[in-house]
Amino acid sequence: MSIEWVIAGAAVAIAVAALLKARRLAKRLERLTESYWELRYDHGQLRARVNRLDPEASTPGADAPQTTGTTAFVPLSSLRR
Repeated sequence: MSIEWVIAGAAVAIAVAALLKARRLAKRLERLTESYWELRYDHGQLRARVNRLDPEASTPGADAPQTTGTTAFVPLSSLRR
């Protein structure tokens, strides 16, 4: 048996091992992706339930302190004077 056959056999074995690992990783990625989208869906469902129970507490920025003043537009030309 020549050295070329040994190298070719080793290359085939490595290729088969890489193919099996790639298939395993593809299945794992598919499961992780499915889990991610299930969690996103569940999160949206829970957020909707919380909004129905207490709509005032779930508004964006509810934790931020409220200011009493109003913000007005000031043109730059008035600042130069």
